[in-house]
Amino acid sequence: MPTYNKYHQTSLSLYGLSKQTFPHAQYEVILVDDASSDNTPNIVKEADVPFKFKYIRMKKNKGRSSVRNIGINHAEGDLLIFLDGEMLAPPAFIENHYKHHVHESDLVVTGAMHYEGVYTFIMPDYNEDQMAHLKELVGRDPEYRRLYENYEQTKRHSNVPYPLVTKEDVDTNRFQRLSFPNRYFLNSGLKHFGERLEGFTLPYIAFLSGNVSVRKANLKKSGLFDETFVGYGAEDWELGYRLYKNGAQFVLDPSTVAYHQEHGISKRKVKEQWGNHYRFVKKHPNIDVLILSLEWKELPFMHMHQTLVEYKALEKRFPDEYNELTHAF
Repeated sequence: MPTYNKYHQTSLSLYGLSKQTFPHAQYEVILVDDASSDNTPNIVKEADVPFKFKYIRMKKNKGRSSVRNIGINHAEGDLLIFLDGEMLAPPAFIENHYKHHVHESDLVVTGAMHYEGVYTFIMPDYNEDQMAHLKELVGRDPEYRRLYENYEQTKRHSNVPYPLVTKEDVDTNRFQRLSFPNRYFLNSGLKHFGERLEGFTLPYIAFLSGNVSVRKANLKKSGLFDETFVGYGAEDWELGYRLYKNGAQFVLDPSTVAYHQEHGISKRKVKEQWGNHYRFVKKHPNIDVLILSLEWKELPFMHMHQTLVEYKALEKRFPDEYNELTHAF
């Protein structure tokens, strides 16, 4: 679990991981703190967890790829689950990831396609859309509505996260009343390919490092995260692409979903995403990577898939013709 300046949410995430149905003696949690300037270092003293817990703190901010690689290198287990520091995992989360890997060795299992968001805190950097969305969700529960109204009256201009969800709410699943689905990938047509993405030409986009599992041996074979990717975006797809090229089978399982605790959205995010996408296509100038650029024109993944299917059919039909067009495409 990488984390950076998300002390409150990471504390709640660790609590969720302490409530797993999987035997506590058989998993470890590695939290890699990417030089947070908030109270994250206090988690070591505060965390009362039943599993083996490793806390690693960076002296300087290293970025997502680097800290995940540090986590991989410190992991004792054969199976790795990548989980962002603000992800709240339901009790059967680890067990449901694990069961897929028992009888197959080349799987990548993801719950990220069945994305669930949740507002556990009112964060000071929420934008207007997030606040409007939260105001709508608190109407589902009188206690959450009361907390929200108290925030509006007394804490509105506070610069500190305002708690909505407690540990007791995690125990009783009450927090789900502040949750919502965001099926960005599945609504793009992926659900038509089934749990194993049979026939889908871009399966590697399922490697989303906020919630994905893979055997360490497969990572060693394909290589770890590319640390030249700095900032947000594409570093997980790039690793997923290498796993795909090495024969990994991708599995989408809604039972491995975790809840993303919503936070403010950095204004740098889109610029970083552009830069890393460009790095990705420069590193792998192949048609099944280049085609992802259509996402920037807001075309769905199904459109990319169908275009790629047609392209490959034409390439097979005319292997020695239209070379200039092939190159330009």
